[in-house]
Amino acid sequence: MLVKIFGSAIHGVSAQTITIEVNVDQGVGYHLVGLPDNAIKESSFRISAALKNVGYKLPGKKITINMAPADLRKEGSAYDLSIAIGILAASDQIKAENLGDYIIMGELSLDGGLQPLKGILPIAIKAREKGFKGIILPKQNTKEAAIVNSLEVYGVDNIKEVIDFFNEGTPIERTVIDTRKEFQDKINFFPFDFSEVKGQENAKRAMEVAAAGGHNIIIIGPPGSGKTMLAKRLPSILPPLTLKEALETTKIHSVAGKMGTNTSLLTVRPFRAPHHTISDVALVGGGSYPQPGEISLAHNGVLFLDEMPEFKRTVLEVMRQPLEDREVTISRARFSVNYPASFMLVASMNPSPSGYFPDDPNNTSSVMEMQRYMNKLSGPLLDRIDIHIEVQKVEFDQLTDKRKGENSLQIRDRVLIAREAQTERYKDLEINYNAQMGPKEIEKYCELDEVSQNLIKVAMEKLGLSARAYDRILKVSRTIADLEQSEKINSSHIGEAIQYRSLDREFWNA
Repeated sequence: MLVKIFGSAIHGVSAQTITIEVNVDQGVGYHLVGLPDNAIKESSFRISAALKNVGYKLPGKKITINMAPADLRKEGSAYDLSIAIGILAASDQIKAENLGDYIIMGELSLDGGLQPLKGILPIAIKAREKGFKGIILPKQNTKEAAIVNSLEVYGVDNIKEVIDFFNEGTPIERTVIDTRKEFQDKINFFPFDFSEVKGQENAKRAMEVAAAGGHNIIIIGPPGSGKTMLAKRLPSILPPLTLKEALETTKIHSVAGKMGTNTSLLTVRPFRAPHHTISDVALVGGGSYPQPGEISLAHNGVLFLDEMPEFKRTVLEVMRQPLEDREVTISRARFSVNYPASFMLVASMNPSPSGYFPDDPNNTSSVMEMQRYMNKLSGPLLDRIDIHIEVQKVEFDQLTDKRKGENSLQIRDRVLIAREAQTERYKDLEINYNAQMGPKEIEKYCELDEVSQNLIKVAMEKLGLSARAYDRILKVSRTIADLEQSEKINSSHIGEAIQYRSLDREFWNA
């Protein structure tokens, strides 16, 4: 008897429906075809033990299983439950009247229990798109799948529950979540706040400008000056995620297996801080079976590279293209996948190998050592960072000051006003904020008066700025004007934007 049952495969950050055809015929043997990987080939042992432990068995006949489309490679152990139910139905051990109404996925334990899966959200979205009535999956994944409306989500602990559901009509508890309520309840939860930062008012201002325009930023300062503290608080002043952005971000984390079992939807912008020993594949994504890297996990959020010069140069250089295109393409001989990578880059570094500025008495680094240290960051990469800000060590009086500074919500209110102006400005374009402006938009929205033009001309001659740095200054000055709710860019906005190009000065190239 031939039975068709449906599962799903992940490709990039989307899913593709897999038809699992199970045929039980005269003879002996177990044949699995359709480009399965080793984890799927081993499923026969898990299925055999699981069925035996819940009172069923593999039939002593010829079992042929085809996973279509046959030219798409399938991987992982998520098809155990689908194949097991298909074998039982094809061998007439259970009824199979409405098997085709559901996507069925799950990894089996030897006792028939089910283990949680990766990539459930895109699978659920594809199931609804293809018109399936519902999805049956491990109970640990139900919250994640239930954020997709118009789809019945059933979570089970054991294969016996699935057998009884089809064979005897025993109901399985359906999981229902109010997605919008879940989203709104947690949208403003942040563990860190800017009111906890003592001093560093210039740096706070630079972070505000970066947040308002979506600009990349690098913080330069000695050890203990608060670089990491500032970076960790940046998500708290970024605009809240929209529901669409939250779903995009959750899909990526779901595919990478980074969603907790008690989490249904990511409601705050991600903050990723990989260690400097990370490989280029781990950063941008890839592998034999491609997975999202750290820059994709930071999509719609912040990627923080602490002590940036300590990262391998090859690792830093692979970020250049994603910083421009805001997506990553992983190419293999037979296929390629795209992962979104629209993130804010926040980096920190010491001003020298010793950790101190060249004019600091504590600095023990020679000019040659400093030059070698700075050469770890290529010019093209630094050009892609809009804002360079220096921070000094915090003085004792500032540390012991009991007065609270501005909190994150107050700063965020100003950021939101600036972002609203940008949304209105770019409503007919495919960009959302100033950092995404191209040459045409810069020419149209960053017009300068004569004083401002002369100011930026002098700066370019003195600092030896590149054409890309010139564009960055204009973008940042547009953001500063938006924060002041000014229609036009004036010389004060240009002056402040030039101050945020520290690493272009001769001081650093001595």
